[in-house]
Amino acid sequence: MFGTANVYGWGENKGRTEEIIGTWFAQGGGRREKTVLATKVYGNMGAEGDPWPNHDRLSALNIRRAVDASLKRLNTDHIDVYQFHHVDRNTPFEEIWQAIEVLIQQGKILYAGSSNFPGWKIAQANEAAARIGRLGLVSEQCLYNLAERRAEMEVIPAAEAYGLGVVPWSPLHGGLLGGAIRKSAESGRTASGRSAEALSNSSVRTQVQAYEDLLDKHGLEPGDVALAWLLTRPGVTGPIVGPRTPEQLASALRAVELELSQEVLDGLDEIFPGPGASPEAFAW
Repeated sequence: MFGTANVYGWGENKGRTEEIIGTWFAQGGGRREKTVLATKVYGNMGAEGDPWPNHDRLSALNIRRAVDASLKRLNTDHIDVYQFHHVDRNTPFEEIWQAIEVLIQQGKILYAGSSNFPGWKIAQANEAAARIGRLGLVSEQCLYNLAERRAEMEVIPAAEAYGLGVVPWSPLHGGLLGGAIRKSAESGRTASGRSAEALSNSSVRTQVQAYEDLLDKHGLEPGDVALAWLLTRPGVTGPIVGPRTPEQLASALRAVELELSQEVLDGLDEIFPGPGASPEAFAW
């Protein structure tokens, strides 16, 4: 499965990642037929600055324009899962589902999914779809990993209740869960990006150090474990990985075969406790 979005590449390179996938598809060899393809709609694909009306979000007109543009860049005749990249507070789901139904009838998409939706929006979307006899959302792509477990409070329970597959993004939390402290010590370079920002917080650094110490004790690699843990979670179909090197890809593949012991799972819960069951966690 490949997951992308029309705006990826950003700035003057918006659409570039779809083009890269389209170039790969064009090489043939059954590439498209063997791939589950997901892309997203919401962001402004026009010139930089304030978007003109219907150049972004989820209006019927923007959805129609955006899917045709994505199909061209992706060099394919259909998208398997067309995802709403964010909640559109200005467009009713009745309009959104009308547009999606037309695309399904035209054969341009097979299914619709969401990304970054709260639990109540997943419910609202699927109840609106049910009222007009439509399937509704089939997946939710959300931020979910050991260090960021708030999705367990409402998003994942809603996805399970409505039969959505959960596809977590940033499973290593920007590299924080990939051995950030150990790698800094070995290379002599400080962490950068999201990892550096997180590790500047002493409590987070203590957590991550405890995480790495636990896995050192069991002879496990942090990146492998962070991905393998997600595969044990209820409702999760599979995390989205974005390897930049062959070694990172190998780590992702190892995670599929890795079985975590109960001792390790208990240790991870102790270091990174989740919010608890909903509504008990906040109700009493």
